[in-house]
Amino acid sequence: MNPRRQDAATAGALVIGGDYKSLGIVRSLGRRGIPVWVLTDDHLLAGWSRYCRRTIAWPAASEADQVAALLEIANEHGLEGWTLYPGGEEEAALLARNRERLAPHYLVSVLVPWEVLQHAYDKRLAYRLAHDLGIDHPKTRYPRDRADVAAYDGPFPAILKPAMRPVLDPFTIDKAWPATDRATLIARYDQACVVSDPAAIMIQEIVPGGGEAQLSFAGICRDGEPIGSLIARRARQWPSDFGRQSTFVETIEAPEVEAAARRILRALRFDGIIELEFKRDPRDGTLKLLDINPRIWGWHTLGRAAGVDFPYLLWRMIHGEDVAAARGRLGVRWVRALTDVPTAITGIRRGQLSPVDYLWSLRPPVECAVFALDDPLPALLELPATVRVAWGRRDLVAARAADGAR
Repeated sequence: MNPRRQDAATAGALVIGGDYKSLGIVRSLGRRGIPVWVLTDDHLLAGWSRYCRRTIAWPAASEADQVAALLEIANEHGLEGWTLYPGGEEEAALLARNRERLAPHYLVSVLVPWEVLQHAYDKRLAYRLAHDLGIDHPKTRYPRDRADVAAYDGPFPAILKPAMRPVLDPFTIDKAWPATDRATLIARYDQACVVSDPAAIMIQEIVPGGGEAQLSFAGICRDGEPIGSLIARRARQWPSDFGRQSTFVETIEAPEVEAAARRILRALRFDGIIELEFKRDPRDGTLKLLDINPRIWGWHTLGRAAGVDFPYLLWRMIHGEDVAAARGRLGVRWVRALTDVPTAITGIRRGQLSPVDYLWSLRPPVECAVFALDDPLPALLELPATVRVAWGRRDLVAARAADGAR
């Protein structure tokens, strides 16, 4: 059977995950009167939004148990026909892999099948696709064992990087471990193998430059063609030396980035929302693919301020409504104050940024990741919530490291 189609007055959205990315989804839909519920994990921000009508605990369980939980929620709470939004890559993968079981009960916002999504989820497949399309990516090796790591003859510094992140462990949480020489590389590989899947560990060159060299194309697509899009530059990142997250992003014009992204999207015939990350290599000026994110990303709410509100446009697409062509305005900025302030302080101390330049960068139009005048509670509680998550993950990491060492 097909999920019951409801009109705009009654249809709702169920968001999996409660961090600031999910908060952006909740606000995007809730401001337009769409009922939104949140399945909260260790993050709680999205559930504190005034636009969240109810929260339900999201189980840290096996994939089969999580799918069973979604089906039970639909049945118990009468959510047949609601739209499922994943808050992260693992949730997106879960929805794609289990579409056949979920589709009779929900509208799934991951619009492509797993056979397509896996080319973004698994970086090994993403880089193979880029190679086939003639798009550069960082030099990457896929060691089979410790001997392969010891035989690595590439440049240093290098990084160890997970090809995918199905579980949280010390390696996947950090996203990459740097190594300045072969001895360190081997030692770090040994550490990664204790806590993570050795088959998914990659060795990758470090492309020089900071966040200012990192460029992204974000879009909502139909059959591989972007309908709404913008291009952005990661002006600041946290940590400042080796960024795991964007802290300050601005919309720019970059035709080369758009051209490379469109080639990938057409090859995938991608439907839905997506962000593709590139970095310009200062050594030769080439643009190199870093990641493909076929789900909501950290700074997606920049789109709202720039005129391309990705979660709501996706809602319209899923519900068969017209999605007018849109192009993000230039010079619009996004900031996550919690991490951007310490990043800026570090830059000021190093002489890389002046206080005046920092304050000028925050001039309007600027979209805040968490703070909103019409929804202030998440910003007031963000710091203690972040500390709580960090503390809980520290215990989780310690437990998994201990299990791996046994």
